[in-house]
Amino acid sequence: MTTELHHDVVIIGGGSAGIATASSMLRRRPSLDLAIVEPRDDHYYQPGWTMVGAGVFEAPSTRHSMSSVMPAGARWLRQAAVSFQPEANQITLADGSTVSYRVLIVAPGIRLAWEKIDGLEKTLGRNGVTSNYRYDLAPYTWELVQRLKAGRAIFSQPPMPIKCAGAPQKAMYLSCDSWERRSVLGSIDVEFRNAGAALFGVKEYVPALMEYVEKYGIGVKLNQTLIAVDGPAGQATFKTPDGEETVGFDMLHAVPPQVAPSFVTDSPLAHEESGFVDVDKFTLQHVRYPNVFGVGDACSAPNAKTAAAARKQSPVAAVNALAVLDGDTPVAQYDGYGSCPLTVARGKVVLAEFGYDGKLLPSFPRWVIDSTHPSRLAWLLKTEALPWIYWNGMLKGHEWLAKPQMRNAA
Repeated sequence: MTTELHHDVVIIGGGSAGIATASSMLRRRPSLDLAIVEPRDDHYYQPGWTMVGAGVFEAPSTRHSMSSVMPAGARWLRQAAVSFQPEANQITLADGSTVSYRVLIVAPGIRLAWEKIDGLEKTLGRNGVTSNYRYDLAPYTWELVQRLKAGRAIFSQPPMPIKCAGAPQKAMYLSCDSWERRSVLGSIDVEFRNAGAALFGVKEYVPALMEYVEKYGIGVKLNQTLIAVDGPAGQATFKTPDGEETVGFDMLHAVPPQVAPSFVTDSPLAHEESGFVDVDKFTLQHVRYPNVFGVGDACSAPNAKTAAAARKQSPVAAVNALAVLDGDTPVAQYDGYGSCPLTVARGKVVLAEFGYDGKLLPSFPRWVIDSTHPSRLAWLLKTEALPWIYWNGMLKGHEWLAKPQMRNAA
């Protein structure tokens, strides 16, 4: 016999977007009947993994218990969601129980599809193959960087969409900076093999990045997609415009293709082409089910999938979900904001901030931080301020630098 539960608001996912949205809603309405569906015991500050891979942070500092970030007033349903029945305002959990809702917010994140690169999974964490996209592997990245004195280091980037599209480059620049400080960079052939057609998607930031590409002597190869890895042989195979190319490596930082979770893709909520939650890119409201919202990496909005985007989206989703709960229409809008603090060296960051259509959306005046040039202040923001703001601000419903824009505002 299955259990049937009901909550006014159900949020799928206890990651950045889910917790932040819940906290924003509960700050506005403390008595709200809200449940969060999340099976995991740990919550991660994933932007910190780049720093773990560079020896700046220790991995445990990026992990807190899920219970410590769960908002007071929310009911934690410690299971996975497996299917949606939006016509019945209901979801089904892994144990077969159902949860009905008045408003649903879907924020399960994005799935790392390691299996799409042949041979990668079985060699991760050994044979010189690593990735900062996993908590347990980021320390291995730093181990490899410290160990390598000569040879070839390859940093790959898969086709979009991926979360934090700058992360593959960040790993590379910080590794090069470490090798340069140890005076071994000249003996290491560094390659950036990117499935995309440009170094970075917003052209205003490319000149600053190219300065560091040239400074470190990095070979940039575009339209190159990693399709296979033979760890014991130290070989990686890339799909190129001319066919396939297999190259040797001494270190490979691999980034997997990324897709919507299958229980989203296989549901009525999915966008027909992308598989992500099909939302209006401004209101984050589902295009077919008005009492459903998508937020964070799992929504179909064409923004950069970053923690900063979730920080901006969560208050918008919170305000609009409460409006729908009250029988009104969405009143807040999201401008596509995302941020990618590009760590080009230890102590230097290019603070890329942009919205829809590549529009620059700097948070600070140019005289404070010029986002198109590397700065020490942006490094301090990345290493000191943002982690504190994440744990003590964003996840607790404080909307510092993230107040929702009202749709009727000028």
